[in-house]
Amino acid sequence: MKWWIALPAAAVVIAAAAGAWTWSRLNEPYQGFSRPVIVEFPRGASTREMASALAHNGVIHHSWLFLAARVLHRRDRLQAGEYRFEKSASPLQVLRRIARGDIFYLELLIPEGFTIFDTAEAVSKLGTISRQAFLDAARDPAPIRDLDPRATTLEGYLFPNKYRVYRHTTARELARQMTGEFRSRWQNAKPAAAIHDVVTLASLVEREARRPDERTTVSSVFHNRLKIGMKLDCDPTTIYAAILEGRYQGVIHRSDLDSDNPYNTYRHAGLPPGPIASPGWSAVQAALAPADTGYLYFVAKADGSGGHTFSDSLKNHEAAVAHYRATVRH
Repeated sequence: MKWWIALPAAAVVIAAAAGAWTWSRLNEPYQGFSRPVIVEFPRGASTREMASALAHNGVIHHSWLFLAARVLHRRDRLQAGEYRFEKSASPLQVLRRIARGDIFYLELLIPEGFTIFDTAEAVSKLGTISRQAFLDAARDPAPIRDLDPRATTLEGYLFPNKYRVYRHTTARELARQMTGEFRSRWQNAKPAAAIHDVVTLASLVEREARRPDERTTVSSVFHNRLKIGMKLDCDPTTIYAAILEGRYQGVIHRSDLDSDNPYNTYRHAGLPPGPIASPGWSAVQAALAPADTGYLYFVAKADGSGGHTFSDSLKNHEAAVAHYRATVRH
């Protein structure tokens, strides 16, 4: 065979071998880092800049591998953001992650009944926003002022939920995200009621009713007392007053019950000045639609169920309290 005839065939073999070798490298896992690394791609970053950053941080062996992977997936849209790499991955796997937008985030869980102080503490544990920074943001009612002109802080409106928090998320951005979740729920429901009073009452229901099935009944007690001008005598409001004054020690003292703080409903009739915690939506619904009862009192049961004994008269209530105390003593 003449050499010039064999040349194209040799070129095909060489090209096939090179392609097979490249394909194997694109699918070969690599880990050039000893600890998890975070690589950030700003908006507008080019493929070449991404490849360089990935290689620099040991995510891929060589930048050309990422460029080669990009040729095979040229229609994919590579998304900006932060990506956390913890284990070995091939260049193709890395590219697919960036195309999916598998951006690194921290997860924040805020349960029902958290105060702004509880929430600030939970946020601080993420390690990206300080407790004080979040409290400063939560004390500014601007994000909710259009809905509730009477709001003096964001207490009650930092909706309990699970949130994604990115490393560059600021305290004010997070506060707006949380109040935005409340705003969405409220606007979808479109209740014909004064939002400030509803959320305030809902926060009391949230803190008092440990069992979901009792929320509307607890709400009915508060509604019935408000109708006749009877003080609410709500322990959580007294605790909140003590927290605001920096003197809460984990239990209620006589001095707390005697405090003139406007949040102390043992001293002041009517609702407290504002919410004392962030209620869940079921507590808001209970505040809007209480059960139809004649109850004016409730006391915790001593069986550990979290339930309450409800009474429509002081005599029955005193009997329930005596039973509770006798059961606890034994």
